[in-house]
Amino acid sequence: AGGPRLAELLALGRRLWDELEASTEPSSGAPAVQDKVRQGLDALQRAAAMVTQLELFSENEELEEIASADLKFMLLPALLGALTLKQVDLSRRREHLESAREHFLRFLKLCRNYGLGASQLPPGTSGEEETGSPRDPAQPNLVAMAMSRTAKIERYKQKKELENKLASMSSSVESGTADEDQIREFYILQIQKWIGTSLEEIESIDQELVILKSRDAARQAPAGPRGPSRPARTPVKPFILTRDAAQARVFGAGYPGLPTMTVDDWYEQRRKQGIVSQQGFGEPGSPPCPTPPAGTSDEEMQKQQQEKEEEEDDEEALRKARDWDDWKDTHPRGYGNRHNMG
Repeated sequence: AGGPRLAELLALGRRLWDELEASTEPSSGAPAVQDKVRQGLDALQRAAAMVTQLELFSENEELEEIASADLKFMLLPALLGALTLKQVDLSRRREHLESAREHFLRFLKLCRNYGLGASQLPPGTSGEEETGSPRDPAQPNLVAMAMSRTAKIERYKQKKELENKLASMSSSVESGTADEDQIREFYILQIQKWIGTSLEEIESIDQELVILKSRDAARQAPAGPRGPSRPARTPVKPFILTRDAAQARVFGAGYPGLPTMTVDDWYEQRRKQGIVSQQGFGEPGSPPCPTPPAGTSDEEMQKQQQEKEEEEDDEEALRKARDWDDWKDTHPRGYGNRHNMG
């Protein structure tokens, strides 16, 4: 009773896989695509559980001991791995990759036990892939031959030859007109084709896992200091800077919302904060600003400043007047104006 049921589950999984491969859906995440992926995985997982329960395959038997009709069930782990990769949940991508890798390795081990595809597997790999996780790239593993360019080219040629043979034999096998030898050859060719596919997929999975692990490590690494930390600066409140106390009273009356501050007050505040040096506003080492004698009031300081500015203005006006007189001595009236001559 379990035979036909098992064959139906495998046939369902194979049909869904073929439909997914021939699908014209623009996105692999489309609901219709993912529904087929889930249905295919469910059917193949149930079939794989039946194969284990029935003990169809054993490490102690030869390929000739397997019934021709049972050879097709050897493909179950490979099909499970291929469908597992069709899942699109990015949050579980690493889990899916490792699961698919384990399925492909289980398939390759099964084939090797029966002497199928042994020439494509590197020596010294028995038992090392039990965990299903990628080993150190420096160590030999099942995908060492897949890394070889020569092996890739040879495997590609073999894949094309296998596909051509399978295409020519499929109609007779599916219609039931093929004899047992033809059926047996057909399934063995399918197994050999999936051996090449499994090696290619494992290589691709290992490359993607390296990228995912490095990305996860970068996310978990604490961000180091990018440079020397700068002390936080106290924000300066807006104010009106005036020349003297008289201007401060005028501006303060017009802008009650903004405080006023004279230049001297502003400088004194900055000096207390340590922003300017005792010598003045310039760089350290610049000549100090002249300091008024002790006891001088603000009004006296303003008067002295005004007198100094007036003296400077008088000297400038006198110099300009003298320059103008000198210029007129050498340039008579009307010099240079010749446009209106009659």
